[in-house]
Amino acid sequence: MSSAASVDRVHVRAPGKINVFLGVGGRHDDGYHALATVFQAVSLYEDVIARAADDFSVTVRGAVDADAVPLDDRNLAMRAAKLLAAAADYHGGVALEIRKSVPVAGGMGGGSADAAAALVACDALWGTGFSPARLHELAARLGADVPFALHGGTAVGTGRGDQLNPALARGRFDWVLVTSDEGLSTPVVYEQLDLLREEQGALADDPPLSLDVPIPVLQALRSGDAVQLAASLHNDLQAAAVHRRPDLEETIRRGIRAGALHGIVSGSGPTVALLCGDPESAQAVQTALQQAGREALHVHGPVPGARILL
Repeated sequence: MSSAASVDRVHVRAPGKINVFLGVGGRHDDGYHALATVFQAVSLYEDVIARAADDFSVTVRGAVDADAVPLDDRNLAMRAAKLLAAAADYHGGVALEIRKSVPVAGGMGGGSADAAAALVACDALWGTGFSPARLHELAARLGADVPFALHGGTAVGTGRGDQLNPALARGRFDWVLVTSDEGLSTPVVYEQLDLLREEQGALADDPPLSLDVPIPVLQALRSGDAVQLAASLHNDLQAAAVHRRPDLEETIRRGIRAGALHGIVSGSGPTVALLCGDPESAQAVQTALQQAGREALHVHGPVPGARILL
C-alpha cells in the first residue's frame, strides 16, 4: 500500500468495560486461562487521536495516572498501529495521542480500549479499508479484551474471552465505579487465583478448560431488571483481588449500605463496580462514597464500541 495518508487526523473514542460475570477455568498450554464472561461497555471513555507521521510515537494525558502508561512497544495502542501497518503493508507511521479517562490497571480494559481505538483510527487515517471482521482478527491478536472494545454493547466472551457473541441487554444499567490510585496487575491476580486454588485443594479435579455463562445472567440482561442482574453478579478473580487488596471488600460493603443493589470487583480489579436500581440511586451512592473519601464515578451501560468522532 502507498504511504500516503487519506486524511491527516482521525479522532476515535472507545469505552471501558466491566465484567458483569467472570468465570475462570483451567490454564491452557498457551498460558491463558479458560474464561466465560459477560462484558458490558460503559460510559467512561478513552480518546485516541491519530495524526499522519513518518514514524510511530505515542503521547498520553488525562485525568488518570498517565505517567504509568508506557510510551514504547509495551503500549497496546502502539502495538495495534504497528500490527495494522504490517497487515496492510503500510510504510508510513502515526503519531498517537491518548486521552485517558479509564483507570490504569483498573480491570476496566483501558489499554484494550486504546488498542481498539488505534486500530479504527489508523484504518481511517491510512485508508486501509479493512473489514470489521479483519479488524476483529487483528484485535484478538492484541489481547482478549480488545475485540470487545471494538464492538461495545454487551457480549458473552468465551475461550480466552476473545470469542464474542452479542448478548441482548434491554434498557439501561446504572453503575457507580469506585476507582483506585493503585492499580492491580492482571497477571499477578491470575497467579494469585491459581495459588488460592492450590491451597484450597480446588485443583484436585482440575478446573475445566471450557466454560459457559450461566443462564440466569443472560436472562437478567434480557429482562433489563437491575435487581435480577444484581443477584447474578459474579467474578472468580474477586477472591484473588481481595487477597491482594482487602480494602476492596469494605468498599463493596460501604456501597451496598449506601443503596447499591450489589457490588463486584471488575475484572482483575481494583475498580469496584456497584450496580444501582436507577440513575437517582446511583447518584446517591456516588455522593455517599465521595463523602467517605472514595473516588466514585456514575456511569451507565451498555454503550457502543470504538467510534470515529466527526
